[in-house]
Amino acid sequence: MSKFHNVPRRVDGILFHSGKEARRYQELKLLEQGGVISGLELQKRFRLDVNGVHVCDYICDFSFHDNERRLDVVEDVKGWRTEIYKFKKRLMLACLGIEVEET
Repeated sequence: MSKFHNVPRRVDGILFHSGKEARRYQELKLLEQGGVISGLELQKRFRLDVNGVHVCDYICDFSFHDNERRLDVVEDVKGWRTEIYKFKKRLMLACLGIEVEET
């Protein structure tokens, strides 16, 4: 059992950290098939640098373009918000101007 009691689940040959993340993937795939979103990516890496110094990388669960809202979305499936996650989420906004959406 993991520290946060999540149970890994495999969908389409992809291993997800939790059933919640796997369900969100299935929802996003349907939205992409319906044309609501496009360009779905999993585990996209963002480099977070401050004043030219590499601090860390942030890896999101999903990124895609929301065709209805006409904006790019970076999304994380959360059951538990760790301190390191909260820190990296603030760095994403400060360094790249990206607001991470949580589901």
